[in-house]
Amino acid sequence: MGTHKGCPYSCGSMQKKEYKRRSAFATVRQWLEDRECEILAPQAQKSVATRGRLHPGDPECPLRTAYQRDRDRIVHSKAFRRLKHKTQVFLSPTGDHYRTRLTHTLEVSQIARTIGRALALNEDLIEAIALGHDLGHTPFGHGGERVLNQIHPGGFRHHEQSLRVVDSLEKGGRGLNLTFEVRDGILKHSKGKTHPILTEPGKGPVTLEGQVVRVADIVAYLNHDLDDAIRAHLLSPEDLPAPIRERLGETHARRIHNLVEDVVTASAEGGLEEIRLSEPMLRLVEDLRAFLFERVYELEAIRQEFERARKIIEDLYAVLLKDKDLFRREVGPRDPRLSRAQQVCDYVAGMTDRYALDLYKKIFFPRPWMRL
Repeated sequence: MGTHKGCPYSCGSMQKKEYKRRSAFATVRQWLEDRECEILAPQAQKSVATRGRLHPGDPECPLRTAYQRDRDRIVHSKAFRRLKHKTQVFLSPTGDHYRTRLTHTLEVSQIARTIGRALALNEDLIEAIALGHDLGHTPFGHGGERVLNQIHPGGFRHHEQSLRVVDSLEKGGRGLNLTFEVRDGILKHSKGKTHPILTEPGKGPVTLEGQVVRVADIVAYLNHDLDDAIRAHLLSPEDLPAPIRERLGETHARRIHNLVEDVVTASAEGGLEEIRLSEPMLRLVEDLRAFLFERVYELEAIRQEFERARKIIEDLYAVLLKDKDLFRREVGPRDPRLSRAQQVCDYVAGMTDRYALDLYKKIFFPRPWMRL
């Protein structure tokens, strides 16, 4: 084997050296853990240093690190597959190119991994958090979340439900048994209208990788929600305030590039003590968020659709709570330690838009009478 042009090392000898080094370890996983310690930043979370799983005792995989296993468990979960039919902004979109909760999740993962790679952080941990961060979202997006928060005792928050999904609901109630760092990142990713974009000291994810996903989430949704609003003719590119167009960029790709580059630069210049944006860019992001709330998220046409969705969530929750036979048929046997309200909440929250609509029609719409 020869050398690549411009490479001062022999590729063949390098590969042999790596093979000998690798064969000295008992498993591929141990080799991967060793590589993390060698190539990742000192501030990065190493797989070998995980605080462990929710339920200790899982045997280690010989081929995958702990965070790689978490990522795979999330990808193969039922909740992850349901994301493809859950609303991002537009209810049950019929157009081929509108985002769903699944495509949003994939975009967050891609943006977060780009940031993490540039900062030499743990990409496997980043990917696991990103892919799992929205598993607890309701049908009909944040509108569905607001309804459950109002009618369910104790309220409802999708980031808490995402953790509940991976801890208690998947695999027939056994959960996915993820590591502490992934669970922490999932729980602490959320940012509402009035919440700060960057984490407050002591309140954000304990790992830089979790902070990366938190920032990547807002970079993704602000930009793709803007793109979808333009596609739906709710906005035109010229509607964006001039400072945002001039400094963030005129196109979807340019805006994401500029934000990602700013996150990487500002975080590196800060000694990688935290994941941050520069002050000018942070103000632009806050302005873009405020613009989208005013011109898209709280638009009357969208608000009316979510009011219709509100009735679906309210009625399904109420009838499943009241009708024991319907509850038994639809929800089925669940953890007897849970209240019926909690079981109904878990069931409704897990529905896709399409399933909620179909079940609503099945329960509440009259059927044509047929003489037998």
